[in-house]
Amino acid sequence: MEDKLTEDFSMEDILDYISKNGVQRNIKPAYKTENFALYNDDSLEVMSRFPDNYIDMIFADPPYMLSNDGFTCQNGRMVSVNKGRWDKSNGFQNDIEFHETWIKECRRILKPEGTIWISGTYHSIYQCGFLLQKLNFHLLNDISWFKPNASPNLSCRFFTASHETVLWARKDKKAKHYFDYEAMKNGRFPEDNIKKQDLQMRSVWSIPTPPPSEKLFGKHPTQKPLALLKRIVKASTKPGDIIFDPFNGGGTTGIASTIIGNRKYIGCDLNREYIDLTIKRYEDFIKKPNLFYETK
Repeated sequence: MEDKLTEDFSMEDILDYISKNGVQRNIKPAYKTENFALYNDDSLEVMSRFPDNYIDMIFADPPYMLSNDGFTCQNGRMVSVNKGRWDKSNGFQNDIEFHETWIKECRRILKPEGTIWISGTYHSIYQCGFLLQKLNFHLLNDISWFKPNASPNLSCRFFTASHETVLWARKDKKAKHYFDYEAMKNGRFPEDNIKKQDLQMRSVWSIPTPPPSEKLFGKHPTQKPLALLKRIVKASTKPGDIIFDPFNGGGTTGIASTIIGNRKYIGCDLNREYIDLTIKRYEDFIKKPNLFYETK
């Protein structure tokens, strides 16, 4: 089956392989189409069924471990920063072990030329960056995602957090990764007031947080804007590639992959609520792709 997967595979082949691989319990997707599949399951369990050297690109938005009973500003109101038990720190060493476990498994399933993107704030991104180097990834870029509409700081005791870091790394330093240089240089990015037309794209991206049109069916507490994921998918994948997101959340990676087109997407999330949210967003796009989403 592995030879078939690497030479002439369909989404059905992929999901069938995941389901039957090993002697563990059977795993079935909670939702699937020809090029889109969601698992309401532990991503480590799902990844354990993947063959080695198989995935083209991974985008991971792991827990930031910042749910510490503090407060932030949202729509002009003071709200708790707590997002759920999944976002609470279990102590420095346990957090490090958590990140190392899933990053190590991501490395196993990536092709030698495959790349991984990891997003985070200062609460987690330095741990992930250290571990990428420890596990022999080759760091390509650290992207600063600037949020021009970031929430203000309520304490007035330090600078307003207005960016996240997104790390981009290749599995094998000697392999040749894919990068759509022309699309990044000459593409249209109306949301970004930093990007200059027909000039090389730099590593600071100005992209607002998700607009109301991307929250029609609900929202995930760390939901990323489609503009961010569309850029990442377009920059680092080519037609036919397989994209995996171990922390699917609200499904933005999958929706972006669908908008770009001709990619296969697999996402995992433990929370059924967010799987259902992703399904609604996906089916809404399939029904009316030009109504809420800029597809170019």
